[in-house]
Amino acid sequence: MKAAISLNFLSQIASRYFAFLVLLAAAIGLLRPSTFRIALPHIPLLLGVIMFGMGMTLQAEEFWEILARPKEVATGVAAQYTVMPLLAYGIAEAFQLPGEIAVGVVLLGACPGGTASNVITFIARGDVALSVAMTTASTLISPIMTPLITLLLAGAWAPVPVGELFVSALKIVLIPVLLGLAAHLYFQEAADRWIGALPLVSVATIAVVIGAIVGANADLIRSAASTIFAVVILHNLLGLLLGYGAGSALGMAEPKRRAMAVEVGMQNSGLAAALAMATFNPAAAIPGAVFSVWHNISGPILANWWTRGGDDRISEIR
Repeated sequence: MKAAISLNFLSQIASRYFAFLVLLAAAIGLLRPSTFRIALPHIPLLLGVIMFGMGMTLQAEEFWEILARPKEVATGVAAQYTVMPLLAYGIAEAFQLPGEIAVGVVLLGACPGGTASNVITFIARGDVALSVAMTTASTLISPIMTPLITLLLAGAWAPVPVGELFVSALKIVLIPVLLGLAAHLYFQEAADRWIGALPLVSVATIAVVIGAIVGANADLIRSAASTIFAVVILHNLLGLLLGYGAGSALGMAEPKRRAMAVEVGMQNSGLAAALAMATFNPAAAIPGAVFSVWHNISGPILANWWTRGGDDRISEIR
């Protein structure tokens, strides 16, 4: 019991300083590239651990939420799988990116929403239930949507092994999530006791993944840092803006617009990096690694800007 309490406390600290820890890991990878090298061959497994944790945290309410609000969830998922991939393609063309980087940007755009979006939506006083439902739905269909979109949009830069990408997505996303669900269902007492430690595992794992990818591409990142960061920042900010605009165009209440903006604009960048490493090459993983760093800066800034007035009434779902 004491061990569980200690891990829960460490999880709270890790969650609070998530952005700092990711930045620190990226800086270490850039300055001392060999630090996380041992993790490189195991990145898909490490992301699978994170997705297993996501599966353990899912409750029946999330699935009922999808069924109870099919129009809103479907709209968010449709925006997720159209806005971000098309933005990625357009930005890659506009910046005339090298082939491997362009593929990585498109792959990033074709990934589902990240679980960090749920936290940012909560901080922003958005519709958290809608955010979680959209993340769940987009994640579950990602083994089909991500390879298909990548094939359609990234084929101009490099051959897309769609079958291999599909299998990798199954291994990294769907199977671990389903195993996590099963573990929580059949070992509920033990799962509930240790579930508080999952944020610590997730934060530590994603930090190691980012450090490993940055270290593997340190020279390339140094030589093209301004372009890569400009592409990633533009992709994220336009996604947030267009996601909010989609919610506004559909007449959604403010909390739902915020959930839509965050869900569309924040990608599962760790998954993008892992899929790139598994099916393309280390350079294709750079956009995902940089996005992991950046969206943990932009997300909290946006949430704090939205809530700077301190009006609690905005959190009411109308």
